[in-house]
Amino acid sequence: MSSKNKLKNYKPKGTKLRHVAIIMDGNGRWAHKKGKLRIFGHQAGAESVRRAINFAVSYHLDALTLYAFSSENWKRPRQEVIALLELFVRVLEKEVHNLHKNKIRLNVIGDISRFSARLQDCIRYSEKKTQHNKGLILNIAANYGGRWDIIHGVRALAAQVQDGRLRPDQIEEQTLSEHLCLNQIAPVDLVIRTGGEYRISNFLLWQVAYAEFWFTETLWPDFDEHVFERAINAFLKRERRFGCMTV
Repeated sequence: MSSKNKLKNYKPKGTKLRHVAIIMDGNGRWAHKKGKLRIFGHQAGAESVRRAINFAVSYHLDALTLYAFSSENWKRPRQEVIALLELFVRVLEKEVHNLHKNKIRLNVIGDISRFSARLQDCIRYSEKKTQHNKGLILNIAANYGGRWDIIHGVRALAAQVQDGRLRPDQIEEQTLSEHLCLNQIAPVDLVIRTGGEYRISNFLLWQVAYAEFWFTETLWPDFDEHVFERAINAFLKRERRFGCMTV
């Protein structure tokens, strides 16, 4: 039996996978192993993004969130950052029509104000073109950091308190959640990190509170549907307790 059929026939009690988030790590190391510049790793990683999206669509996920460019990535060599953001523009311009054709809704999370005008325009155009699509919600985290997300939400609440629209005692978990990125999307069920590292790297700090984590040594350019299936199989075999005890 193929791994795809195993996934199809596996029916765990009370387990449903709706939202997968991926920390895409290992592009630079992949390129280094092949004696190439890091940008070649990022270009190869873009192909893995396409494979991951196609698999997410075929598996009928509600949402897929990809950590594309963290707020810490600005510390990388300037030429690498320029090349990476130029790649982001080219891929968006090339793929937006395919996303729309496949009923995928694009949602970019993060502070895009630091990007070039061309990239900002490309992001806004792509989001607007796909905004009414009812298929997979594809979230791209770009110039995103979990701490930035929380601070941004807290500032919004503080402004409401200052204006008298909100009392401090009215602020609860749900109140803050509504002011964070991904606030209208199903909670993250599974976080996948490639590249052999075992850390969260300031990614969706609030949103992954009850998510399951799966780590792989696979470098991102080598990530394919078979690795994705292994991650999902591992998730389906776990018992999610959400902080509760089992009997």
